[in-house]
Amino acid sequence: MDELPGMVVAWYLKRRFAELEAAGRLAARIVLVPVANPAGLNQHWFGAQMGRFDMHSGQDFNRRFPDFGPGLAMQLRQRLTGDAAHNARLIRATLREAIAARTPATELASQRIELMKLACDADLVIDLHCDWEAVAHLYTTPEAWPAIEPLARYLGSKAQLLADVSGGEPFDEARASAWRYLRGAFEERYPILPGVTPVTLELRGVRDVSHETASRDAQAILDYLTHIGMIAGEAPELPPLRQPATPLAACEYVCAPGSGVILHRREIGETVCGRHDRRRARSPRRPPNAARSTGRWRTVRHWTRFATAGMLVARIAGKDAARTGDLLVP
Repeated sequence: MDELPGMVVAWYLKRRFAELEAAGRLAARIVLVPVANPAGLNQHWFGAQMGRFDMHSGQDFNRRFPDFGPGLAMQLRQRLTGDAAHNARLIRATLREAIAARTPATELASQRIELMKLACDADLVIDLHCDWEAVAHLYTTPEAWPAIEPLARYLGSKAQLLADVSGGEPFDEARASAWRYLRGAFEERYPILPGVTPVTLELRGVRDVSHETASRDAQAILDYLTHIGMIAGEAPELPPLRQPATPLAACEYVCAPGSGVILHRREIGETVCGRHDRRRARSPRRPPNAARSTGRWRTVRHWTRFATAGMLVARIAGKDAARTGDLLVP
């Protein structure tokens, strides 16, 4: 809950949605959640806002959302038909029942289930986040990318990171995972639609909180919803795409080789060249901590300027997939 840019964007969206509804321009049912993590918002430690990890379990608030795919497959294996629209309605109804049947034992589990309830019928899920120090960027799946690409244009996103499974079951991915699981289990026998278009927007860094920035980001989302027909009206012309989509598996994680002061040679968003930066970093008193490949500073550069050994310092969006497993951690 230290990711405040999205909360301000939601505040702007709430006002604009009310105006659009009064004008009869909303062409879809839109569920807006201004504060998605009240448990994290309540976390303060000696005056500092925490909000990233549950204090009891240590779990990340935006990970380990439940995966209902295997359970749905067991329930639906004798009920699906050759009608894709029928199957979609059946999957949504069964998913609603499965979520409602969960009895959470903790505040964290309850929060996850409530968020899943709010989104279980959605055709589009936009999850608003930010990073430490960052350029605007987004995460989505390869399947969803063609539908999300106009949003990347309106937002001015500078990195579009694609993965079917990034690891850790973040919220937007968990919403799509049941549909993906069912397609994998049954698609050769029964037609199953994608079900939901998921995207996580990373709205720059935690300190990028202002009326001007939030207003622009909210307008980008409204323009996108108009472009896809969820808001009646004419959408603005699509801007150029800042950067092409690349695999999340192509991201390089730069970690500190030891403790010491961090002196960045590149700003976020700049292109980096691994060999050049490695030569410049060589020094007995300045241990090398450089990229191995050429790419762009991805959204992340740590806000801390003193590193502990092994600490993640920056992430770079490359072009060629080179990683496997959990793609969201070093």
